Amino acid sequence: MLIPAMSVQSHHRLYFRHRRDAGRQLAGRLLAEYDGRDDVLVLGLARGGVPVAFEVARALGLPLDVLIIRKLGVPGHRELAMGAIASGGVRVLNEQVLRYIPDADAVVEEVAAVEQCEMARREMEYREGRAPLDVRGKTVIVVDDGLATGASMRAAVLALRQRGVARVVVAVPVGSPESCHRLAAAADEVICLCAPLDFAAVGEVYDDFSQTTDDEVRALLGAANSSAS
Repeated sequence: MLIPAMSVQSHHRLYFRHRRDAGRQLAGRLLAEYDGRDDVLVLGLARGGVPVAFEVARALGLPLDVLIIRKLGVPGHRELAMGAIASGGVRVLNEQVLRYIPDADAVVEEVAAVEQCEMARREMEYREGRAPLDVRGKTVIVVDDGLATGASMRAAVLALRQRGVARVVVAVPVGSPESCHRLAAAADEVICLCAPLDFAAVGEVYDDFSQTTDDEVRALLGAANSSAS
């Protein structure tokens, strides 16, 4: 039986100036194996994963696209994920959170309906008429700015499996040890630069963790597309 590879550079806390700095450091870990390969592309999870992915794709000379996953936040506590959705009808639920929510099924359906509309809006806005990259038969490096519960990344991996990828590599600057290990069962490879044993939040390792805007995502995707043309 093949066992998915997982690489955690350090259990100690690394620090990044901002997401693009984290992307440059992450690229250094990926360079030897993936530099310039014509069977590999990079996908950034919108929104915060796109600046990280932009630097990875640029350093490795690989195509960049966006993957839109919407977290299903608990009403009144939106940062707490009860699951996530992705295009293609993919839905991942966090049972550990749902057991504490009264009438959880109805709450999930209500939040998912709202997030589905937002996912469609972002798909149109970010792409500016460009078709999604064809991932079939490719090795896809999926990048985010970090893993907390890992729900969004698990939804991303499932969505990519549905689209016929050959191999899924999850690459993040930081994550909780539990989430990194859990994703190793879903992805073909997990690369996490640091997984602090006292992990509390992704933003702890960033000097600047201000929210990535729609404009920034659109600009980075446009720049990557222009350089690839």
